[in-house]
Amino acid sequence: MKFAIIMAMLSAWAVIVTAHTESTESWITSIWDDFKEAVDCASCQVLLGGLKLVAAFGESFMEDVLIGICDISGAEDSDVCAGVIANEGSAVHYSLTNLEIGSHTAKTFCASLVGLCDYPAIRPYNLTFPVPKPPTSRPPPSGKPAIKVVHFSDTHVDLSYATGSNYDCSKPICCRSYTEEDAPGNTSSPCGEWGNTKCDPPHRLQESMNAAIADLNPAFSIYTGDVVAHDVWLVNKAEALEDFNATYSAMETVGRVYAALGNHDTAPLNLFPSNQLPSEYNPQWAYDALTSNWLALTEIPSIETANQHGSYSAIHPNSNLRIISYNSIFYYKYNFFAYTEPMEHDPSSQFEWLVSELHEAEISNQRVWLISHIPSGNADHFHDHSHYFDQIVQRYEATIAALFFGHTHTDEFQISYSNYSAQNWDTAIAMGYIAPSMTPTSGPPSFRIYDIDPVTFGVLDFTQYIANISDPSYQIQPEWVPYYFAKADYGTKLEFPVTDKYSELTPAFWHNVTVAMENDPALFRDFWARRTRGFQVPECEGDCVSDEICALRGADAQYNCFVEKVGFSFEKRNGIEVEGAKPWKKLQPECNHAGMAPMLAKIAYQASLVRQ
Repeated sequence: MKFAIIMAMLSAWAVIVTAHTESTESWITSIWDDFKEAVDCASCQVLLGGLKLVAAFGESFMEDVLIGICDISGAEDSDVCAGVIANEGSAVHYSLTNLEIGSHTAKTFCASLVGLCDYPAIRPYNLTFPVPKPPTSRPPPSGKPAIKVVHFSDTHVDLSYATGSNYDCSKPICCRSYTEEDAPGNTSSPCGEWGNTKCDPPHRLQESMNAAIADLNPAFSIYTGDVVAHDVWLVNKAEALEDFNATYSAMETVGRVYAALGNHDTAPLNLFPSNQLPSEYNPQWAYDALTSNWLALTEIPSIETANQHGSYSAIHPNSNLRIISYNSIFYYKYNFFAYTEPMEHDPSSQFEWLVSELHEAEISNQRVWLISHIPSGNADHFHDHSHYFDQIVQRYEATIAALFFGHTHTDEFQISYSNYSAQNWDTAIAMGYIAPSMTPTSGPPSFRIYDIDPVTFGVLDFTQYIANISDPSYQIQPEWVPYYFAKADYGTKLEFPVTDKYSELTPAFWHNVTVAMENDPALFRDFWARRTRGFQVPECEGDCVSDEICALRGADAQYNCFVEKVGFSFEKRNGIEVEGAKPWKKLQPECNHAGMAPMLAKIAYQASLVRQ
C-alpha cells in the first residue's frame, strides 16, 4: 500500500513536470528537501523518484542539480563535488534512468548507498555444477618444509605527493599543493618524506616495501589490488595508466606476483559494467593495461582470461596450485553499473567461469587459491552475490586451499560455514585472509608473509610486517619489522593450542580463535588493535564485540551482522570520530572516502543533521 501511494505521488509529479519544467535552482531545493525528509525505505524511494525525474531531463541537467545539492550539503569542497559528479555522471544517469521505483534494485540502492532500506531477501538462484560434490576433504599437511609467499594490498601510490605540503587539508587526500597555502614552506602541517596517515603514500614508500619483501626472498607474491590514488575527482585515464605502469613496474623487483583488480583500478573508479551493458561503458583499456602488467609479473607466457573482464586463471609453475583471480567489483555496492533492472545474478557469467575453473582443478587434483579485492563477506559486497559465491566455495571446499582479499585496509579474516545456523569448528569449511594496506590512512604501512605447505598449499602460519609511521625514525628511513605471528599470538591461546610448525591454520582453527575471543576479552582486544596496527584503535565493548566476531564468521554477507544506518558508510561499526574532522570523517578504514556513491551517503548524513 505504501509503495502504491508513492507511485501515485510520483505519477502526479511527473505530469506536473512534463507541463512545466522547473529551473535548476528549484530542482536543487526540491531534491535537497527530499534528502532531508528521507527517514525510511519508503521516503528513500520518493527521493529516488525525484532523482529519476531529474535524470529524465538529461545527463547534463542531472549533474548540475547534483552538484548544487552537494554544495548545499557541504559534503565536499565545491571542486571535489563538481569533479566527482562529472566523472561518474554518465553511470549515475544510466542507473537512474533504468531504475524502477520500489523494485529489488531500488531497495538495494537505498540499503547500500544511504542506509535507509533493509537489504532485500536473497533472490534464489540455482548455480549449476558439472558433477555432484564428491566425498572428499581437505588434504592433511605434507610435513615438508614451508615455502614463503608474500601478500600485500592497496598501495594507492600518489605520484603527485609533495614532501612538505599540507597534510591537514579539506580534500579526500592531502599532501599535495592544491593551493598556495598548501605548498611546502607555507603550511604549518608539513608532511614527511615517507608519508602521512592523512595521505596516500609516495612512490618511495612502495620501493622501500618492495626492497623489504625482496630481502625475504619469497617463492612468489600476491597483490590484491587498488593501484590508483584517491584523487578521484581529478583522476583520468592518463593518470590511471601512469599509476599502473609505475606501481607494477616497481613490483618487478620482488619477483613473480599474481595480482587482482581493485575498485580504484580504472577511471572513473568503481565502474565495471557487465557485458550486458552498452559497450561504450566498457573500460577495456584498463583491462588491457592490467592484463599486460599481470603477464609480465607472473612470468607466464599466457594466462587464461575470463572474457577480458579483469579475471584470470594461472597454474603456478612446477606445482599443483591453480591461482584464480576474479573481478569482485561486479558485486560492489559502489559500482553504479550493477544497479540494473533486474540486477544480474551472474554478471558477465563470471560465476559460471569460476565453476568451470574449479571443476577443472578438482578433476586434475589441483589446489586452488582464490584472490580478489573485495571480501565476499564485507559490508561493501551485495548480499545476493555473496550468497551465490559462498555456494561455489561450499561445493569446492576440498579443492580451495584459501582465499585472499584486500580493500578494507585493515587486518581481518572471514570464515565460510556449511551451515550458518550451526557455526562450529566442524562446519567451518573455508578461510579468507584479508590483508591490511600499504597506504597508511588506517594504520602503519604493512605487508604479510605466509608459511605455505609446498604440497597442499595450505597456510601454516603468517607474520605481519609493519613500518611504524608513529616512530620519529620512520621519516628518516622506514624499518619493516614483524608486528605479530598468527600461530604464536593466536594458536597458543586456544583451548587446545596449535603450535606445531607443520600444522595448517584450517578454517576450524580460525573458528576456534573466534571462540577464544568470546571467552577471553584480552584476546579480542589484541585482535581489535591489530586491525589498524595500533592506530587510533576505537572502543569496542559489549554488542560491538559480538557484532565484530559475527562479522568474522560472515563470509556469506547476509550473516555478517552489519546494520545499515543513514550515512552508515562513514560510521563503520561503532567507529570513533577523528578529532577535528567533519562528522562523516569517522575512523573508517575501508577504501570508501571518495567518489559519487559515498558522496550520496555524505549528503544523506548531512541532511539528517539538518532535519534533526
